[in-house]
Amino acid sequence: MKLALLENLFSVCQTEDFSCLSSLPGLFFAAYTGREYSLVCETAHVPAKTLRHQDGWRAFQVAGQLDFSLVGVLAGLSAVLKNAGVSIFAVSTYDTDYLLVRDFQLKTAQTALEDAGYLFIPDVP
Repeated sequence: MKLALLENLFSVCQTEDFSCLSSLPGLFFAAYTGREYSLVCETAHVPAKTLRHQDGWRAFQVAGQLDFSLVGVLAGLSAVLKNAGVSIFAVSTYDTDYLLVRDFQLKTAQTALEDAGYLFIPDVP
């Protein structure tokens, strides 16, 4: 399986609402649970209405489109990283999955994934 390491640093945020989304540049993920607004965005673009946030995350993108019939993509990645002692934050889109790891654990994560047979390719648009 191929992975792309995204260039930017990311932050995991809790926000008051999603009024910031219409003007938020770059890559971001938003979730609302009925009790909480959560946002993952590029650290350079953390909104002013952020209640709290944790900076220093890097993202791996599973390259290509994943079919919904595929089983165990995140489980395989997370098992490798668990065994390497790397904490993850996972998000998914319709097409693919993303794994975020703390920047200070990036080298450990990348080495563990490469050793497990994952291939890193240049950042995909």
